[in-house]
Amino acid sequence: MKAKNDYNAFVPDVKFELIPIKNLVSNQDYQRNLSWTHIRRTAANFDLYQINPVKVSRRDGLNIVFNGQHTIEAVAEASGSRETPIWCMIYDNLDYTLEADIFANQQRYVKPLTPYEIFMAHIEANNDDQLMMKSLVESYGLVLAPGRIAGGVCAITTMETIFRRYGYHVLDRVLRLCVSTWEGDPLSLSANMLNGITRLDLAYGETLKDDVFRDKVGMHSARSITRTAKERGGGALCFAEVMLEAYNRRSKYGLHREKLYRSRTVATIHMDVGVDNDE
Repeated sequence: MKAKNDYNAFVPDVKFELIPIKNLVSNQDYQRNLSWTHIRRTAANFDLYQINPVKVSRRDGLNIVFNGQHTIEAVAEASGSRETPIWCMIYDNLDYTLEADIFANQQRYVKPLTPYEIFMAHIEANNDDQLMMKSLVESYGLVLAPGRIAGGVCAITTMETIFRRYGYHVLDRVLRLCVSTWEGDPLSLSANMLNGITRLDLAYGETLKDDVFRDKVGMHSARSITRTAKERGGGALCFAEVMLEAYNRRSKYGLHREKLYRSRTVATIHMDVGVDNDE
């Protein structure tokens, strides 16, 4: 049986203190530049439960933040004062090079949450938007999935973006067109395919007929559309172009292609370039 003292090697030699932000320094050369866009966004959505203690090296009479510089600036921005205290983990035995080494390696063994894991945590928290999206997906006989499977929506970030930017009804139509046309083919539920159909819906609205889309675009497999779109460079616009060409084939009065480029989608969908990302 291990002696109690054997566990000391796994316990950091630190103490916790509340320190006013004005008494913290975070301008060491090894640190990245502050992103004020990130700081202001965090402050605008301030959540006390998301604030972690910052790591501080007490060296040369200074309290030097080597992990948490964006945290302290977000708290200062949200509170409107640098007098605001923040919990700090104080290390007394670090020199500059060790601080830099810790900073460089702090994310090496951290496994970030996937969009699917974050979404399912929102479900467990009973958050309305995620519950609504989950219900909509399941109403079409689909499931939310961490990876590409038949009948699975794994492009979680794309789905949430469509829902938040354009609303429930746009996402509803996009899923309806996918399911009625390709019956849950995994490639039909990719990020670029969902975004491409969103572009078509926003550009043409009800002049894009569901039954025509199903019959004419559905003559081409999701794999064929994906391959052709990728040959053109990939991205939502290329997918939309390929589907529009299939929709207009042998039609005397097809949808005008230029409307696809004039529509507000060009300025508002930003997941267009080069790769198909299923998250």
